[in-house]
Amino acid sequence: MTALADHPFRKMNGAGNEFAVLDLRTSGAKMSAAAAEFIADPKTGPGCDQVITIENQKGADTPFMGVWNADGSQVESCGNAARCVGWLLMEETGTDKIALGTGGGDINAWRVSTDRIAVDMGEPKLRWRQIPLAEQCDDTRYVDVKLGPIDKPVLWGPSAVNMGNPHCIFFVDDVEAQAIDRFGPMVEHHPFFPERVNVSVAQVTSKHAIRLRVWERGVGVTKACGTAACAALVAANRRRLTARKAVVTLDGGDLAIEWRDDNHVIMTGPFELEGEGTLPANTP
Repeated sequence: MTALADHPFRKMNGAGNEFAVLDLRTSGAKMSAAAAEFIADPKTGPGCDQVITIENQKGADTPFMGVWNADGSQVESCGNAARCVGWLLMEETGTDKIALGTGGGDINAWRVSTDRIAVDMGEPKLRWRQIPLAEQCDDTRYVDVKLGPIDKPVLWGPSAVNMGNPHCIFFVDDVEAQAIDRFGPMVEHHPFFPERVNVSVAQVTSKHAIRLRVWERGVGVTKACGTAACAALVAANRRRLTARKAVVTLDGGDLAIEWRDDNHVIMTGPFELEGEGTLPANTP
């Protein structure tokens, strides 16, 4: 028996972004890269985009949310998971608002309705060192990344934003025409992004609407990514393409994003509890 063998989990999703959520606060179990990769693989575990842990936070009363990608890498934040975990903790405590620690900082989540949760994702980081980028870039609305021939690139000049993790957003005329599954891995590992990067293609359809598709670092193409939706709205507004509030439509559904005047980004969207189970006995 290992620490995570036969450990209970909940299968949840936020706008189609799939999670296996493990509450480790009382079990004493620890997540590892090998365990996360095992759990995320549908051939060995329940299968998901990310493995999410709820842990005790040393020196704080608020729980901590850990985020592990399908390849076993750990990342700072996940907006869609924050809605799911936020709902679980609100149900547990009988409250309508909860604080939650993440690798990207503390966040607050609250009920909007019976099936929608809002999360304060904090302030976007826009300076090149904060994102981070490998080279100085004084205007991160347009960074020097090109795809295709140097003299005639297919995609170029994306925006870069950090919303708890780094994002690169290409603005295009038609997201459906973009093979993000092909170029996503190349951009994720581009030397311009020393910590790798989440890659999005965004199509602005009105001042209050964006169509978005996402390649998540360490995962691949996902139906939704909350931090990517936040980053896309911030980037679009900085380019004067949208207002500070818009509906971002991803493959898995809609997220309402608002970049408030206090510089905080608020994300509102759905959550779903799909079921519960226990991990296999051979979980590493």
